[in-house]
Amino acid sequence: MFGFRYLKTSPTQFVLHYQKGKLKQSGKGLSFFYFKRSASISVVPISSKDTSFIFNEITADFQTVTVQGQVTYRITDPELVASMLDYTIKDRSNQYISDDPEKLEQRIVNLLQVHTRTEIQKRSLKDAIQVSDEVGLEVRKQLTGSGDLEKLGVEVQTLAISAIKPTPEMARALEAKAREELLKTADDAIYERRNASVDQERRIKENELQTEIKLEEKQRQIRETKAEANLAIEMKDQKIREAKLQGKVKLETERKLLVTTRVENAKAEADAQAYALEATLRPLAELDSSLIQALAIQTGEPRLAVSMAIKELAKNASKIGQLNISPDLLESLMDEKQKRR
Repeated sequence: MFGFRYLKTSPTQFVLHYQKGKLKQSGKGLSFFYFKRSASISVVPISSKDTSFIFNEITADFQTVTVQGQVTYRITDPELVASMLDYTIKDRSNQYISDDPEKLEQRIVNLLQVHTRTEIQKRSLKDAIQVSDEVGLEVRKQLTGSGDLEKLGVEVQTLAISAIKPTPEMARALEAKAREELLKTADDAIYERRNASVDQERRIKENELQTEIKLEEKQRQIRETKAEANLAIEMKDQKIREAKLQGKVKLETERKLLVTTRVENAKAEADAQAYALEATLRPLAELDSSLIQALAIQTGEPRLAVSMAIKELAKNASKIGQLNISPDLLESLMDEKQKRR
C-alpha cells in the first residue's frame, strides 16, 4: 500500500538494503518494511550449492577424454559477490531482475576446467583414466591455493571427479589391447600343452593337406569342364543372336523402302488433287465480280438486294447530294439479323 512492501528472508539469504543509493542495512535472514520507489534490495544466497560439470580435455599423448564430476560451493563474502554481479530482486526475494546470479556458477566451472586441464595434460591417457580421485584432489588444492575463489567471494566445500572417460573408439582400443593380452596368456598355456604332441599334429596336418590337394584337383577339373560347356553354349547363342540381328536389319531396310514409296505416292496424289481443284476453280476466277453479284441477287434474298444497292450507292457517294434512309428499313434489317442469331 502506498509503495511500501514487506520483505522476509531465510537464514540462508544475505540481504543488502540500499536506500537512495546508500547501504541502509545488511545481514542474514532480515525482515523489514521498505519503500519500493527509493529502495534497492540485493539478496545473495549463502547456502551450499551443488553443480555438476562435464567437459572435454586433451591428455599428454594428445587423446581426448571427458571429465565428469560435481562441485559443492558456498558464498563466503556476499557483499563482494553483490558488488560484482547484480543480485537485485523484484518484489519477491526469489526473483531477480537479471540473470547475473546464474553467471557465478559458470565462472566457478570455468576455473575448475582450467586447473583440470593442467592436471590432465600432465598425464597420458592410461594414467588419466585411472587416477580420477588424485586429479580431483590436485585440482581442489590448486583452486584453494591460487586465490581465484577468494576473488569471487566463494569457497569450494567438496570436489568430486566421478569419471575420466576416453572416446568410445579409444575405449574399445584399450579394451581390445587388454583382451589380447589375456588371450595371449591363454594361448601360451595352450601352446605349452600342445608342444608335447607336435609330431602327431604335424602328421595330421600333412594328411589333411594331401586330401585338400586331391580335392582341389578334382574341383579344378569340374570347373574346367563346366567352363568349356558354357563356352560352347555361349558361341551357339552368339550365332543365334547374329542371325536374329541380320533378320531385323533386313526387315528395317524393307520397311524403309515401303515408307519411301508411300510418301512418293501420297505426294503424287496430292499434286493431282491440287491440279484438279485449280482446273475447277479457274473459270470462276475469270468471271466478273458484277456478274457474281447479279447471280447472288437472283437468289431472292431481300436483305442481299438492299445490301448490294447500298454498296452501289457508296461507290457513287461523291455524286449524291443527299441520301435519306428510313429507320424502318434499318430496323427491318436488324430484326432479320437478330432472328438469324
